[in-house]
Amino acid sequence: MLIVHDAYGSSDLPQGAVATIGNFDGVHKGQREVIAAVVERARALGAPSMVITFEPHPLTVLRPDEAPLRLTTPKQKIQLLESTGIDVLLVLKFDTELASVTAEEFAQGFLHDGLALNALYVGASFRFGHDRQGSVAMLREMEGRLGLQAVGIEEVVRRGERISSTRIRRALAEGRVEDAMEMLGRPHTITGVVVRGDQMGKRLGWPTANLAPDNEQLPADGVYAAQAHFPNLPTTFNCSTNVGTRPTVYENYQRVVESHILDFSTDVYGERVEISFYKKLREERIFPTVMDLSAQIGRDVEATREYFAARRALARPVDGDGSKPDRG
Repeated sequence: MLIVHDAYGSSDLPQGAVATIGNFDGVHKGQREVIAAVVERARALGAPSMVITFEPHPLTVLRPDEAPLRLTTPKQKIQLLESTGIDVLLVLKFDTELASVTAEEFAQGFLHDGLALNALYVGASFRFGHDRQGSVAMLREMEGRLGLQAVGIEEVVRRGERISSTRIRRALAEGRVEDAMEMLGRPHTITGVVVRGDQMGKRLGWPTANLAPDNEQLPADGVYAAQAHFPNLPTTFNCSTNVGTRPTVYENYQRVVESHILDFSTDVYGERVEISFYKKLREERIFPTVMDLSAQIGRDVEATREYFAARRALARPVDGDGSKPDRG
C-alpha cells in the first residue's frame, strides 16, 4: 500500500482512482463495507483503489472540547486499512486552512483537479467541506462537471442502529467489549510498552505485565478475558486483564492496565505488546483483604481459561455427521 501524507493541493498525486473518504477511526464493519466496494470497483476498472483520511481528527481542530477519544492509534489505523487491500492511503493534514475549504472547492479543486477520481464511494450520510455542507446529493449534481461517479453506500445496521465509531466508543466506555467486537469485526486492541509497576501483583502471587497504553479509548474499569500478543514472540497468550485504580490496595490511585498472562514467565519489561479485549468478567471492586483479592484473581484466571477453552471448542471443525471430532 502506497501512503501519501500532507498532499492537499499537490499536483503529484495518484490519478484516476476509485476512492472513499472519511475518518475511519476503528476501521469497523460499516467502514469496511464501503472500502470493499471501492476495492471491487477499482479492480473491475483496472484503476487504483484509494482511501482518503485526515490526521488529526477534525474535531481536534474545530471543537477540541468535543473531540472523541480515538479507537485506534494512527499506526493501527494504517495497518487495518492496509489489510483491506487498498492500493493508496492518502492522509490529509486537517488544519484550519483545510477546514475553511468549501465543499464545492474541495470537490472541484481536489477530487477532480488534483486526483481526477473515477468514482467516490461514501456512506449515505457522508458530509464534507466547510460547515459540512457537502453531501452525496451535491456530488451527484456535480457528476457531469467533475467526471466522477458518486455512490452512497447504505450504512451497516446492527440491532436497528447503524454501526459507527461513536457507538463503538459508547460500548467500550460501558465495558461492553463483546458488543464492540461485533461492530469492529475483531476485538478492541490497545498497544503500548510493558513498564515496571509496584510489584503488587507478584506479591499477591499473580505477577502482571503493566501496559503504558498508546490508545486513548480504553474499556471501562473492570476485569476482562483478553489476549496478549508480543510482536517479538511467535504466539498469542491468554490473559486476565484489569483496567482500573486497584481500590483494594490504593486510594485515589492512577488508572492502570495490568495483565496476568497465563502460563507465562518471560521477562517482557520494555517490550511492545498488544492487548485484545474479548469479554468482561466482572466489575472492579474493593475486597475486605488482599487475600480475598488474591483469591478473586485466581477465579478470574480460571474464568479466562474457561472462556478461551469454549471459544476453541466452537472453532473446532465439524465432522460430516455434525459432531465435533475428537482431538484426544
